[in-house]
Amino acid sequence: MACRAAGKRGIDVGLTRVLTSPSLGHAVGLTSRTSLDGASVRYIPESSFSSFLQGSGHHATKESSIRIVSWLYISLRCFHASRELWARRKNDNQGVDLKTQKKGKFAKRIKKPPVDAPYVPPKLKRITKSLQDKTIDIFEGMTTVELAKRTGQSVITLQEFLVNLGEKVVSEFDPLKIDVAELVVMEVGANVRRQHSNEGSEILPRPVVVTVMGHVDHGKTSLLDALRQTSVAAKEAGGITQHLGAFVVRMPSGASITFLDTPGHAAFSAMRARGAAVTDLVVLVVAADDGVMPQTLEAISHAKSANVPVVVAINKCDKPSANPERVKLQLASEGFLLEEMGGDIQVVEVSAVTKTGLDNLEEAILLQAEMMELKARVDGHAQAYVVEAKLDKGRGPLATAIVKAGTLVCGQHVVVGSEWGRIRAIRDMSGKLTERARPAMPVVIEGLKGLPMAGDDVTVVETEERARMLSAGRRRKYEKDRLRQIMEQRTETNEPSEDDSVVPERTEMPLIVKADVQGTVQAVTDALRTLNSPQVFVNVVHVGVGPISQSDVDLAQACGAYIVGFNVKSPPSSISQAAIQAGTKIMQHQVIYHLLDEVGNLIVDKAPGTLETQVAGEAEVLNIFELRGRSKSAGGDIKIAGCRVMGGHFSKSSTMRLLRSGEEVFEGPCASLKTNKHDVELVEKGNECGLVILGCNDFQIGDVIQCLEQVVRKPKLIISDNGIARIECY
Repeated sequence: MACRAAGKRGIDVGLTRVLTSPSLGHAVGLTSRTSLDGASVRYIPESSFSSFLQGSGHHATKESSIRIVSWLYISLRCFHASRELWARRKNDNQGVDLKTQKKGKFAKRIKKPPVDAPYVPPKLKRITKSLQDKTIDIFEGMTTVELAKRTGQSVITLQEFLVNLGEKVVSEFDPLKIDVAELVVMEVGANVRRQHSNEGSEILPRPVVVTVMGHVDHGKTSLLDALRQTSVAAKEAGGITQHLGAFVVRMPSGASITFLDTPGHAAFSAMRARGAAVTDLVVLVVAADDGVMPQTLEAISHAKSANVPVVVAINKCDKPSANPERVKLQLASEGFLLEEMGGDIQVVEVSAVTKTGLDNLEEAILLQAEMMELKARVDGHAQAYVVEAKLDKGRGPLATAIVKAGTLVCGQHVVVGSEWGRIRAIRDMSGKLTERARPAMPVVIEGLKGLPMAGDDVTVVETEERARMLSAGRRRKYEKDRLRQIMEQRTETNEPSEDDSVVPERTEMPLIVKADVQGTVQAVTDALRTLNSPQVFVNVVHVGVGPISQSDVDLAQACGAYIVGFNVKSPPSSISQAAIQAGTKIMQHQVIYHLLDEVGNLIVDKAPGTLETQVAGEAEVLNIFELRGRSKSAGGDIKIAGCRVMGGHFSKSSTMRLLRSGEEVFEGPCASLKTNKHDVELVEKGNECGLVILGCNDFQIGDVIQCLEQVVRKPKLIISDNGIARIECY
């Protein structure tokens, strides 16, 4: 009672004061003299104060009373005797108890205090950089640890790749075969570049590889014909080189020089780049009567990017219009430091027709080669470079390659790009069979399972199984790269332009390209793709090497494509007849100029064109006539402009523009056009007419009226002097 009363008053009540109250003291049987013994507190049994209040208190003994009072003393010690603190005490007791509190519908959640624990920072996620554009150098005998450092992958990851490839993994420091390392790097997703060591190999001098470059029709092939006493230029269509040729020339001095002849047309830029990549020396041919031209500058840039020396041969010096000094000044202005001007680039004046200056050219080439001290590894697996590839009807895929180092032996298993095979035969450029090919020797390889790409490396492997695995891995890598490029192109195409409101109409022109060799296929395809325009999209759906077949006609019929045959034989009459019945057009050419001209004209015809407003005629207002008293249904009063057509013609279906002092006053459709009170559709120059413009009643004598017509303006094919074709849209 005293506790309840004290709780209501909200004051601090001591234990002695509570127990000395008459009511509670009488209930427990205590008096004011009763003392609390500390010893008795230790033996307090676990009892409930509520049980005491329920009826056991009046009959309790003195000993039990002391125990109850001790329990009260411990419970009430250091607490505020109020309802709020009692409720808090109750909650604390429940928190100490391990019993879970039942959650009611409106139960209040009790937030537990945070646990004091040391702060552990989260692990940073490693951002793996894309390896698609990274090139990793590999070599024979490199360890898994070294490969992991170069690829940025863990050793465990690379060991999993090795297990999947069927390799036995013992230690991360075991040497790997160069083929296995390439397979692992391709699984990672990076590009591979092989490095070969010459340690312990026999190093011997080798012939120099010379690439002849220059502008079209500057006499490159004629100069080579004069050197090797042949007439290759006369066999080329139109007298223009269309292929990349390789051959060995035995010079009068006894030295052997390997020459690469490159086309000079703008479409064959990739061929010239391949020639510069495999060469030791570039002979730049410039016509004395023509001077430095665009392909001459392009050849200079290819030579600089390949970091190879250049010897300049000024050809056609026998012509009356020849001016070698002007050519030298042009070369000097392009940054070529000639010997005559204090530089180190040799210049030789030659003539392929009169065969003058050839000895000086040979001497300049051999002198430059001697200064370079060209040597190569002779023994061991060969390193070769494909300069051209074609499909022969009887012998299958053929690859023309130049050996860089080592010796290529007949019977070896090779991987060329994504194709593989076992060398069945090796032929020199004259067609003779040989058992082996040494450095700087151009040969034709037979026995490949598929046609390689021009520019691929020839890799010699130990077994057929390894050749299959390497070929399959490269094919997967090429396919991934191709799909990635397609997705990037689609992303760029789908990006919103600056002016999304104007979307030009664009049609598609599918093409199927067939050519005699792989390099020509690439060159022709690239040249045709340059004819893309905002109105016509040139889509090369299929390319191939060899003659036009029935499958090409079927594919063209399915997708509505044109067939382009370059330097291939005419198809049989059955295929030609099938193409006519299918409505498929076949275009066959041997000169790149003629091909681009025909395809460009087809693109111009296929293009939808753009609508353009043009002034079809002009007339001067000489007099004004007014019709009054017309009914409202007829349109009310109108004004008629009496005009004389000063230029062009006037058409009733056209739009009229009224000009006054050179400024536009009104523009609207023609409502009436009459001559001698007769309705007419057309009024020519010099005739007079009466003209009514719908909605216009503000004519003045001396005004000028223009007749506007909407015309469809087609694109225009433009072929520059250097052979570059493009479509210009308006």
